[in-house]
Amino acid sequence: MAENQPLRGRRTKQNRMSFAKSFAEFDSRLREFIAHPDQDDCAFNQLALELFSLQYDHVEPYRRLCEARRISPVRLARWTEIPPVPTAAFKEFELSSIPSAERMTVFHSSGTTGQQPSRHFHSAESLSLYESSLLPWFRKHILPDLDRFQLVSLTPPPGLAPRSSLVHMLGAVQREFGSAQSRFTGTIDATGGWSLDLGATRAAFRGAIDRERPVAVLGTAFSFVHLLSWLALSELCLCLPPGSRVMETGGYKGRSRHLPKAELHALITRHLSISASRIVSEYGMSELSSQAYDHVIGADTSSVQPFNPSTLQRIFRFPPWSRARIVSPETGDEVAEGETGLIRIYDLANVRSVMAVQTEDLGVRRGDGFELIGRAAQAEPRGCSLMNI
Repeated sequence: MAENQPLRGRRTKQNRMSFAKSFAEFDSRLREFIAHPDQDDCAFNQLALELFSLQYDHVEPYRRLCEARRISPVRLARWTEIPPVPTAAFKEFELSSIPSAERMTVFHSSGTTGQQPSRHFHSAESLSLYESSLLPWFRKHILPDLDRFQLVSLTPPPGLAPRSSLVHMLGAVQREFGSAQSRFTGTIDATGGWSLDLGATRAAFRGAIDRERPVAVLGTAFSFVHLLSWLALSELCLCLPPGSRVMETGGYKGRSRHLPKAELHALITRHLSISASRIVSEYGMSELSSQAYDHVIGADTSSVQPFNPSTLQRIFRFPPWSRARIVSPETGDEVAEGETGLIRIYDLANVRSVMAVQTEDLGVRRGDGFELIGRAAQAEPRGCSLMNI
């Protein structure tokens, strides 16, 4: 179907304005929204309905799903009515509007051996938008106080892990914000699994200490466990310079070693001298183009609440161009405040795939955010921390 095919009319008054007639036009509108995100819900709703119409027309497996549910763009008035695709569908179908010849990379979900990974295809244009989405939200939460920072990423570099959305994200972050001393200290072992170069990691930390310059340590939860176990066995406690911080992501499914988040963060504080208020948790997945974080480092304004470690409650929030709803697994309706359900995400930056994604993760509805509980029962284990370390 031609990309510039006229779009269907809308029944609601708020949507009588002109709709984007191509992905390129929508891309331009979304970039403007990202640059000026302080807009009301009507702006998000308008963009979501525009994108749903484009994806309905150009992502054939998604259109079949919508038709089976008797849902079409002309019937919808609110973004909450847009039908989501389960993450498992990214394993079975090519949920992409990008022609095969224009697909320059594909991100795979990580999982246990033998699982079919999810596939999220990208072109040069969609990767550019992906980075336009991730960079400002990362900076707001992890690096709000400095333009350039030494980054130590506990993963392989992008050239060794081209199918990892996390590694691509960290590569983009390093290009944009990293100082000349920034390093990836992970490698790939003989089996293709991820391995942490402990000597290189310690050398990067020692260099930051000698220069008396703060460092940001970025990695999966399990990579931190690996690092902290080595530091404990070596009876080492490194005093990273003041202002240092951590971003950790991922879980432990399929791993023999599991640490509750509070215990993991306590060990980070003990062995790296980074306080709990400077440890940020990230939530993301290969099927998305935006990420959620649980607090802003150094937040001191009334508009952003600083993290209170005494509550042990971490509330994740997506950027304004992405929304999360916590829904009942039985009815699909949004649960009440404080209740638990499945996390459903509407990500406008998922322009060339599907914006509405139904995860298998459980969360508690907390205002405009959510508290992450973990994987639903019977869900396949996954997450960046499943990479072999």
